[in-house]
Amino acid sequence: MGSVFALILMIFTWVSHTFLGSNAQSVKSAHVLDLIIRDHTFKALNKDLRTGTPQSVNLPANLSGIGVDAVRFRCGSLRRYGAHLKEFNLGIGVTVHPCIERVMLIRQNMGFNWSSIYYANYDLSGYQLVSPIVGLLAYNADDDDANSSNPFQLGIVTGEKPMIIDFTNATRKEKGLNNVKPLCASFEGDGRMTVAKPYPSRPFVCVAKRHGHFGLVVESPPDLFKNKPISQWKVAVGSTIGAALGAFLLGLLLVAMLVRVKKRSRMVEMERRAYEEEALQVSMVGHVRAPTAPGTRTTPVIEHEYMPHHR
Repeated sequence: MGSVFALILMIFTWVSHTFLGSNAQSVKSAHVLDLIIRDHTFKALNKDLRTGTPQSVNLPANLSGIGVDAVRFRCGSLRRYGAHLKEFNLGIGVTVHPCIERVMLIRQNMGFNWSSIYYANYDLSGYQLVSPIVGLLAYNADDDDANSSNPFQLGIVTGEKPMIIDFTNATRKEKGLNNVKPLCASFEGDGRMTVAKPYPSRPFVCVAKRHGHFGLVVESPPDLFKNKPISQWKVAVGSTIGAALGAFLLGLLLVAMLVRVKKRSRMVEMERRAYEEEALQVSMVGHVRAPTAPGTRTTPVIEHEYMPHHR
């Protein structure tokens, strides 16, 4: 009984370790990470959070390296006054839909370690991140909403002025990238990444018209052997050599198969002849091979003739 209890305890410990995220790298999906951050944010914040006042969110140890701030607004106030939350600046006229009364804005800064998830979830071939991924998402925050315990995501749409994202204090300083102008990358919810030029005269500032995740990228150094044009004569020579080599190898294979078949046939013939010679006792008569039968006749015995007696 004790061994069974110990086994159950071990299984429970393993499940808790695996699914509660004790390993920071156990999360492989950017969307799943957004949901985890959302749940921790709503659990951590006080329900009496003052409207319009940003508050930092302390995440568990397995999510260390991610910075999260949240602020709650009335939908009307957000549209009339806009908002500023760390890297993000929302201008007047921004709307959130569908919004009944209140909205919760959650700002994320993935840091350089957690930003690597986006390499696995998006096609960044040809580009390299030089800033952490930052995100701004909106969720319903109505006190009277029956679904407030499971908040759903809302959409943020800017008005006449776009949303400003400032990466000035978050850009990675790497060798060889000082003179390279970064590009603004937007990571869409459908798995696409779009690239655009930064704000005019401000190389580390990007603009956007809706919520999402953003970062700065530069083009990766070109590969010396990648996309290098190949001349026609090299293609022709390579094809000819490849075809000749293939024909030569095919010929060797056929010759090897014929030799093997012929050798096998010879062995079968030798075995057949040996069997026949053993059965028929073949012997040489002059220069001719001829079967001979074994001596099976009985040696004749001279019988005693009847001799009459002379008197």
